[in-house]
Amino acid sequence: MNKVYLFKYGLTVLLLVCAITVFAQTGFTGKVVDENNQPLAGATIHVKGTQQAASTGADGKFSFPTNNQSALTIDVSFIGYDVTEKVVSVNEPVTVQLSPNQKSLSEVVVIGYGTVRKTDLTGAVTNLTAKDLDPGAVTNPLQQLVGKAPGVAISQVGSEPGVAPTVRIRGITSLVGGNDPLVVVDGIQGNMDLLNQVPPSEIASVDILKDASATAIYGSRGAPGVIIVTTKRSTAGKSTIEYTENTSLDVISRPLKELTADQWNQEAAALGTDPSAFRGSNTDWFDLLTQNGYTQNHTLAFGAGTNEFNYRASITAIDQDGVVINTNYKKYIARVVATQKAFDDKLTLTMNLNNAINDANYEPNGIGNADYSSDLISQAYITKPVDPVYNTDGSYYTDPQVFGFTNPYAVSQTVQNAVNSNYLFGSLKADLDIYKGLSAGWFGSWRKNDGNNGYYLPAASQVQTAVQDNGIATVSNNFTDEKLMDIDLSYKHDWGKSHFDALALYEWQAQTYNGNSTTMRDFPTDFTTYNALQLGNIADYFPGTTGEAPDITSYKNQRRLVSFLGRVNYSYDDKYLLTASYRRDGSTVFGVNNKWGNFPSAALAWRIDKEDFMKDQTIVSDLKLRVGYGITGNQQGISPNNSIELVGLNQGSPVVNFGGNQIGNYTPTQNSNPNLKWETIKQANAGLDFGLFNDRLTGTVDVYTANTDNLLYNYQVNIIGPFDFTNYLANVGSLQRQGIELSLSYMVIKTEKMTLTLAGNASFMRNKVLSLGGDVDGVNIPTNYVSYGGGGNAYLIIGKPIGTYEILKHTGVAADGSETVFGETAAGAASVDVTPQSKDRFDEGQIDPTYTYAFTPSFTYGNFDASMVWQGSGGNKIYDGLEENLSLLENIGKSNLLQSAIPLGIHSTSFASDEWLQSGNYLRFSNLAFGYKFNLTGNKFISALRVSLIGQNLAIITKYKGLDPEVDQSGDNSSGGDYGTYPRTRTFSAGLDVILK
Repeated sequence: MNKVYLFKYGLTVLLLVCAITVFAQTGFTGKVVDENNQPLAGATIHVKGTQQAASTGADGKFSFPTNNQSALTIDVSFIGYDVTEKVVSVNEPVTVQLSPNQKSLSEVVVIGYGTVRKTDLTGAVTNLTAKDLDPGAVTNPLQQLVGKAPGVAISQVGSEPGVAPTVRIRGITSLVGGNDPLVVVDGIQGNMDLLNQVPPSEIASVDILKDASATAIYGSRGAPGVIIVTTKRSTAGKSTIEYTENTSLDVISRPLKELTADQWNQEAAALGTDPSAFRGSNTDWFDLLTQNGYTQNHTLAFGAGTNEFNYRASITAIDQDGVVINTNYKKYIARVVATQKAFDDKLTLTMNLNNAINDANYEPNGIGNADYSSDLISQAYITKPVDPVYNTDGSYYTDPQVFGFTNPYAVSQTVQNAVNSNYLFGSLKADLDIYKGLSAGWFGSWRKNDGNNGYYLPAASQVQTAVQDNGIATVSNNFTDEKLMDIDLSYKHDWGKSHFDALALYEWQAQTYNGNSTTMRDFPTDFTTYNALQLGNIADYFPGTTGEAPDITSYKNQRRLVSFLGRVNYSYDDKYLLTASYRRDGSTVFGVNNKWGNFPSAALAWRIDKEDFMKDQTIVSDLKLRVGYGITGNQQGISPNNSIELVGLNQGSPVVNFGGNQIGNYTPTQNSNPNLKWETIKQANAGLDFGLFNDRLTGTVDVYTANTDNLLYNYQVNIIGPFDFTNYLANVGSLQRQGIELSLSYMVIKTEKMTLTLAGNASFMRNKVLSLGGDVDGVNIPTNYVSYGGGGNAYLIIGKPIGTYEILKHTGVAADGSETVFGETAAGAASVDVTPQSKDRFDEGQIDPTYTYAFTPSFTYGNFDASMVWQGSGGNKIYDGLEENLSLLENIGKSNLLQSAIPLGIHSTSFASDEWLQSGNYLRFSNLAFGYKFNLTGNKFISALRVSLIGQNLAIITKYKGLDPEVDQSGDNSSGGDYGTYPRTRTFSAGLDVILK
């Protein structure tokens, strides 16, 4: 009996154990995560050699039931990531980490009103993803693009907080029509201010459209090129919290070498300076006005979502203290972007909302010697080192014997120049999939920019005008309101080997600008600064004259742009590609006879690597030939009222006829031009994209030529015939630009643990004035040798580059210390012909660089990464007006001098000669970055952590003796000259990137 029970109970226990064992075998399980250890929902897991597959849930987990096997080999795939093979064992959960597919990250390129695969591009477009952008203490996204794109010149003139770099795509396109590229952020169009509203760490990609076949889709706004920014989005099934921080120290890199107090006393005595100039102090004005600068940049971003709804939000704070005392800049940006799908995923709604607030204290402007107005540091350079900061009674020192004397420290402590701005933009986009490739879209955006500037110049500053007026306060307000709406219909279809993609779009834009400015004088106290204008003396009101605005002004103007456009993309057999577009724009800013402009473009591409004769070779992995031609228009430099006659206040002027009425005390200030029309740019481009050795070596070559016709320019005319004023804005003349762009990247080392990539680019360009004059309303305007740039020493000359230096040649120093130049006879300086077309002048170069280049290597080893940027330009000359003014020995009684001025020995000069003309060539060590990513697989709270150390503007190789060879190259009459600027800094920063679970 006991044996029976033992058998029964034993069998029961055995069956129970077996059952438990069976149920305990849960099969093959695991989890799929991304490069930051975040779960990937919707990843596909395929059992190799079978039809069995599964997908991950919202938590990234997957499972397979057992099938009498102890192990399986699976392939794990997810869009945008490399396929990963893994072996999983029964009851041993596995974590599969996927790596981003670098090729797919840059596979899609954003073009105007859509996207294309990078392989299908037909125009000249540079595509940059977040990993390509320069790291460091960045306050404007343009600073991340330096050296990254051929044909795109980005210049940072000084390091004043909050001041953005300038950018020129393929050089100068216009004289007054505007050279800034159009900026498009997530479909929202705007000027360069729009870039300042984008948090640098929130950029996913930047696409730069350079040739007309790519930019013509934007018609009148795309002539100088287009920068398209796409911000980061959340991935379906993935929740993230990210924190990015960067803290930097800024130091001045290249101060000028001036005379110390002891040196000044010695040289001043040797030159017989009036004893009254010897003040007995020892003041280092430059050191007194400068400090180490600091910049902090913090961004907190978070997002989540599903296939039907996702969002991403971020808040950014940037705090910058400049190297000039009392200059600073604060920026706060909040943004949110959300996408919602409906109607069985046929309708997609995308909302974008962004608000940026800027608070800045800039250098005072309108002070001191006219040559150095608006530049506090230049005032520090010219002030004598023997001058004291304070008088014996404690007030700020001033020297009545020096005309226009400025005590720069007094100005820095007492003058206020505050700018507050509020930028708001939002957009809503709706895309509806109608039926089998037919879709419709609606997009609307609204931008509102409000700016306030408060400026106070107290008598305590010792600035002469402020002392005379007992304090001057100005408050100005400027408001911008821009609305845009477009409606589009698109159709995509495949017929065998043919792919067809067509777009038709209507667009409407409305821009309104208004503002006001009020100035008051004579204040009983400095306590309220510019915040209580009513305390000023109304009796001191200035009513204004011709060329000088009154103390109270206001304005409002509007412009409208209506556009119709169509585009067709066609490809056959994935080898032969065609893109054609046509845009018709109507703008209110032009004359009544020429409101409309037509802007067509076409481009062809041949993917040679897809041909049958290329199949058996293993060297060429990618080879595409591109050609394109297009016409774009330019209206940037045209104000809404530039085509009509205007009059302005002029007390005591005769009666004028305006609007059919006779009015007094007014005079014409602008001629009417009913024929004012679009400036047009006709550009042809040929390009070659190639990849060798399985894309280990890749590159691009582009050659282009562009002519600007119907050139907009303010011509000087005589008051005869149809002209009532001396300036006349008209379409007369043409420019030409030609260039070659090269980019190359070679992955020298590519192993599982290590990569080394050598990359770089170069651009060679030239421009030329083809014509600059003609007949306007029956009156001939012969125009040549017009002063343009280089501090007034360069000219517009037909047949020569824009801003050609036709300049007098320095030959030495006379016995009396005066400078001598070529052409001077025994009669002295009066014998030299100084007119612009003088035979005594020589062609000595141009203001614009003829080439730019960059070298951008990168290296990774395990979790460590490093990169650097070397960039430079050359072929241009800089007129160093600051050196000229600090080198004339006759000025030693009223200013300081450079140490180099003593051996130079020029006491005085009557000329602007090539003695002060220097080469602008330079090579800058622009960026060096080291980063390390910690492995935190087992951490409960942090999925990714990366630290970085970055140096910017570390070194420069140049023969230029001034402050910095990156001078203003904005493309206007101030270009190419150096009369002093805010110091350029060398920056050292540390960064932290954290992604939380």
